[in-house]
Amino acid sequence: MFSETVSISRATLPEFDAVVDSYRDIFSTGMVTNGKYLKEFEERMARYLGVAHAVGVSSASTGLLLTFKALGLKGEVIVPSFTFSMTGHALAWNGLRPVFVDIDPETCVIDPEKVEKAITPDTCAILGVHIWGNPCQADRLQEIADRHNIPLLFDAAQGTGSRYLERPVGGFGNAEVLSLSPTKLVVSGEGGIVATNDAELARRVRIGRAYGDDGSYDCLYEGMNARMSELHAVLGLASLEMADKNIAHRLKLFDLYRSRLRKLPGIQFQKITPGGVPNGVYFSIIIDSERFGLTRDQLYEALKAEHVDTRRYYHPPMHRQSVNAHLAPQYEGKLPNTDKIAANSLTLPMFSHMTEEQVKGVCQAIERLHAHREEVRKRMGAAATGGHR
Repeated sequence: MFSETVSISRATLPEFDAVVDSYRDIFSTGMVTNGKYLKEFEERMARYLGVAHAVGVSSASTGLLLTFKALGLKGEVIVPSFTFSMTGHALAWNGLRPVFVDIDPETCVIDPEKVEKAITPDTCAILGVHIWGNPCQADRLQEIADRHNIPLLFDAAQGTGSRYLERPVGGFGNAEVLSLSPTKLVVSGEGGIVATNDAELARRVRIGRAYGDDGSYDCLYEGMNARMSELHAVLGLASLEMADKNIAHRLKLFDLYRSRLRKLPGIQFQKITPGGVPNGVYFSIIIDSERFGLTRDQLYEALKAEHVDTRRYYHPPMHRQSVNAHLAPQYEGKLPNTDKIAANSLTLPMFSHMTEEQVKGVCQAIERLHAHREEVRKRMGAAATGGHR
């Protein structure tokens, strides 16, 4: 379909002229960290997210690690298994035990009813995840957290620019941690934001990103070097200026994907959480192999030959990964929606400067593979057995 690969995602960067003067300033002063650009970026992000504090860190991963550490949590944390691996790793690094719960089969985000049932005296927090930019039911999760007097946190790595109940994602719960990596809506190269309205939590995260040292060399707790550089902050500032325009373009591409692919049998789309507005960060489809004629994995392999780059997010889910092999037996058969979505979902290319023609080409490739599904299956079967046609 394409002569060159259409990547699953590509960073959409500002024009170099938009950052060059700031970079010259940084190079002339030698102030590459803890300077004015990070301060400005944090202030701008706080306004964009509608929160009192936005703490810049080196990545969303370190942001999660520091947030759990700063809160001093101990015990079990309720979390979806259908999520990126770092969501669970951040718990393990803090000595916290994940309790995996199922997702809603249509929205693909954590199911509040399953959260309520999973709470025990050992539960110390709830951790929601805004999957593919689709926001969680933050209000229902907050009611549960308040009722049990435990913190509510969000892995909002994919959530920048999404909204729920007319509020920006970033301001829900005790804190939300957002990513600024190249696959996201606001890009700083690498980086993350810990967003919160809790001044004390923000203070402790700031200290934690500098080794746990408040400046006295008498460390308050075990921190790390998780600072965001001035260079990253400058790129983040310029990228933030583009965010709303890029989101609007992505959502237009979403509509184009849906209008073409809904005509095919066996393709379903993630339902948007009622009251939610997505940011268009990832576009995923869910394959019913009996109706479509190919399995998700067959479509994944076939699209490679069309030079279309896709991802099987999140397969395997957390409860089936090798790192959690000791937990697997207790979840067997208990997370059916997670297992089904993980086995059948496929994320298609999406980036802010992607063109409508590229989207149409991806759709045409999928349409063509569906039309020739019997031949595709035969060829794959022959390849798997070493046969020839």
